[in-house]
Amino acid sequence: MEDLRFGVVGLGLRTSLALAAHQPGRGSVVAAVCDVDPAVLKAQAPLFGEPATTLDYRELLGRDDLDAIIVMTPDDTHERVAIDCLQAGKAVYLEKPLAITVDGCDNVLRAARATGTRLYVGHNMRHMGVVRLMRDIIARGDIGVPKTVWVRHFVSYGGDYYFKDWHADRTRTTGLLLQKAAHDLDVIHWLAGGYTTRVNALGDLMLYGDLPRREPGTPRPEGWLRDFDWPPTARRDLNDVVDVEDVSVMNMRLDNGVIAAYQQCHFSPDYVRNYTVIGTEGRLENFGDGPGDTVKVWNTGPSDYRADCDIAYQVPRATGSHGGADLEIIAEFRRFVREGGVTDTSPVAARMSVATGYMATMSLRDGGMPYDVPPLDADLAAYFDHGQR
Repeated sequence: MEDLRFGVVGLGLRTSLALAAHQPGRGSVVAAVCDVDPAVLKAQAPLFGEPATTLDYRELLGRDDLDAIIVMTPDDTHERVAIDCLQAGKAVYLEKPLAITVDGCDNVLRAARATGTRLYVGHNMRHMGVVRLMRDIIARGDIGVPKTVWVRHFVSYGGDYYFKDWHADRTRTTGLLLQKAAHDLDVIHWLAGGYTTRVNALGDLMLYGDLPRREPGTPRPEGWLRDFDWPPTARRDLNDVVDVEDVSVMNMRLDNGVIAAYQQCHFSPDYVRNYTVIGTEGRLENFGDGPGDTVKVWNTGPSDYRADCDIAYQVPRATGSHGGADLEIIAEFRRFVREGGVTDTSPVAARMSVATGYMATMSLRDGGMPYDVPPLDADLAAYFDHGQR
């Protein structure tokens, strides 16, 4: 079978995903690349051999030699770029989040349905070993029926990854309770088997709002993703606009009655996601979230805390970026481009994670007022749930 030929738009922090897609002789190659920064384009293009290069993604849309486009541009451009690609008849891999507003998400979904062009949203955590292990444990009934999910997200590199570039500007992201949490909200929905209908949230810009910023138009410092300062208050060279929250907490009620909570902090000393799922017959919790780490299950009791638990599972070994998830998600995308059909990732779920994060951000900025999450049009949801056929 001949390799699929991909065009890539955006060669920033997710270039690792494009590298996972460039597997000559093994299913797909990156045949064309685009970035608006000539220096980035010149530096990154050779990673893919001798691809076609352009500063304007629209030049890729008329190329008959491209089977699909991988979109990895800043969040505020996702809606426009994705719709243009779909209308050009190019299958799309759109990095999460689907968009930065609920309406933006729905516009992309409607464009995919109207054109009949295949849309795939890159929620790669659905392919992470720890998430799939927890989902398997729940599906087997080890903890009974899930009733509540708690997630704590410790982000040690938050000041570097999210406050030194466009992520810190709410006009580009809405906020980190959408941009960063979109992964976890999607996982909560997947593990709990439902979508959020009502949220409330609190949060603030507690640390990075007072640290030194770069002048507008000043490039990020050399080595900004290699040299990390500690403590967080020592960080310098932040983005010229910093108006997103660095601490946030939110509560959710799902359509199946599950109650969930999510917490995020961007100045923790460590970087890890901690999930707890409690069901009618036990609970699970992960200790570390990478290959080789552990998910513990307690399903006998009652008792005091038992560190040895009842059952301990090891997260499967894997290679590649994001614990092997990037290779797995690209494999699923290749199959989707060739065959279509239902995938583990879901445009509907991607929309619901954004809608939940968006409304939680509105709540946070409204003193914690509860907000309802707008439902997705049922006919549109059905189209995607049935594999976009």
